[in-house]
Amino acid sequence: MKSLRYLNKYLFRYKWRLILGVIFIIISNYFGVEMPKIVKNAVNDFLLTVKAENEFYPILLLSLKIAGIYIIFSILKGFFLFLTRQMIIIVSRYIEFDLKNEIYLQYQRLGYLFYKKNKTGDLMNRISEDVTQVRMYLGPGLMYTINLVVLSIMAIYAMMRIHVSMTLIVLAPLPIMSYLIYKVSSKMNNLSKKKQEELSHLTNIVQESFSGIRVIKAYLREKENNQKFFNSADEYKKKSMNLVMVNALFMPTIVFLIGLSVLLTVYYGGVLSYDNKITPGDIVAFIFYVNMMTWPFASVGWVTSINQRAAASQSRINEFLNSEPEIKNPTTNPFKDLNELVFDKVSFTYENSGINAIDQLSFKVKKGQTLGIVGRTGSGKSTILNLICRLLDPVEGTIFVDNQNLKEINLDEYRNITGAVPQDVFLFSDTIANNLKFGVDETTVTDDDLVKVCQSAQVYHNILDFPEQMKTLLGERGVNLSGGQKQRISIARALLRKPKLLLLDDCLSAVDTETEEAILKSLNEIRKDSIHVIVSHRISSLRNADNIIVIDKGKKIEEGSHESLINEGGVYYKMYQSQLVEND
Repeated sequence: MKSLRYLNKYLFRYKWRLILGVIFIIISNYFGVEMPKIVKNAVNDFLLTVKAENEFYPILLLSLKIAGIYIIFSILKGFFLFLTRQMIIIVSRYIEFDLKNEIYLQYQRLGYLFYKKNKTGDLMNRISEDVTQVRMYLGPGLMYTINLVVLSIMAIYAMMRIHVSMTLIVLAPLPIMSYLIYKVSSKMNNLSKKKQEELSHLTNIVQESFSGIRVIKAYLREKENNQKFFNSADEYKKKSMNLVMVNALFMPTIVFLIGLSVLLTVYYGGVLSYDNKITPGDIVAFIFYVNMMTWPFASVGWVTSINQRAAASQSRINEFLNSEPEIKNPTTNPFKDLNELVFDKVSFTYENSGINAIDQLSFKVKKGQTLGIVGRTGSGKSTILNLICRLLDPVEGTIFVDNQNLKEINLDEYRNITGAVPQDVFLFSDTIANNLKFGVDETTVTDDDLVKVCQSAQVYHNILDFPEQMKTLLGERGVNLSGGQKQRISIARALLRKPKLLLLDDCLSAVDTETEEAILKSLNEIRKDSIHVIVSHRISSLRNADNIIVIDKGKKIEEGSHESLINEGGVYYKMYQSQLVEND
């Protein structure tokens, strides 16, 4: 339960609401505990009235009086119970809101390597399911625990004032009920967890089937895929039925032990009443008290189970909340311009895989120049761009920006003057215009600016073909666009930032040669005030670069202009010749 201490700051934040909630619980239970006393007095007075008078009118008047008082107390009890829930349950919702925001902000803080190590589904689960489990502890768990303590003290005190030994005998089955419900709840939790895991597996099968339906049909795997789904669905049904079977024991256990307590009340109370030690009204009051305390005692096992799940969930949440980003902004000093970017014997190794992605790499590129990077798949090209953006930090060597170590400059402002187009283009489920304006202040962008960058990226004519043009709503990840259109919109989005440093990671692979040439020509026209770094598999994308480096297994094996590398007749020349043959 130590992990739940993290939530104390939120409980303190809403302490006045919680204090009011406790006060309302006390008042509500006061009226609740007084109601059996009304019934007790009513039964005793009714018996005396019946014995003393046989007339109907006095009996009716007494009945109406008692019923009126009982109704008033019931209304007051219900009213303060409503206020209790308004205080404590709403506080749990407030804390749920605050905790989700805190987790999301933490996700924003954490760096690139964090997302390389953790699965998206797990991250989503911690901000949704785990927070829900914590909310159950803060809401119902907290409320029922306080209610149990308050009601137990009040009710047991009232029962003992009537008869001590009868109180002890009648309440004996309730702790047993709490223990049995705890065991049943624990069993239900384990089965529920297995059921949810199988449901996740079933959902994954369905999602993959929908996403990969073209591949399934192309390979005629419908039958095998259906069988896979049916097997998982059958397993889910079995685990659901196991849960239903155990769940069926829950209410019978409660009803049996309540009945046992009532039976003890009637029997032992009858014996005491025969000896005139208690009145018939006392027996009726005891039955009311037993039923009143049934759910609080039954909730002990349920609340314990809630607390266990909340502790486990909060422990998982704390793992992320206590994580620190590997890369932090070291200063708030202004950084507005970029004249030179230098790699000085830079090396980088991925922790989780041990792959030495970059090995003693050195190069220099100045304002107004374009650096081309080419190499085989897995040679470390994308890692270079991640190092330039400072999504990663080198394990050896230094990256200099205008003679300053990249680790020492204002990272926020540095990234603010950078425009990056990743290899895996990502577009949001929003309009084309909003996707283009994603990286800028929308108030500073005009429609003419959007048109200009789209023309530079050779995508404006495609946008005009859409009925809604710039207001066209894109599907998930831009699903209603072709690969080339997505790449060009992503390039336009980067150009709209008017970056001092433009990074293109193989983002022209899905466009034809003519369009590629037009885009490169546009980029060449705007590069005088910026540095361009282009990563590509295609030599045609790099031939106009001022300097080209050839990478193999993280090492620079060749460097020079397009013409000089062709004349050398090395790896670059062989790649060029190979691509010429492919084009032919």
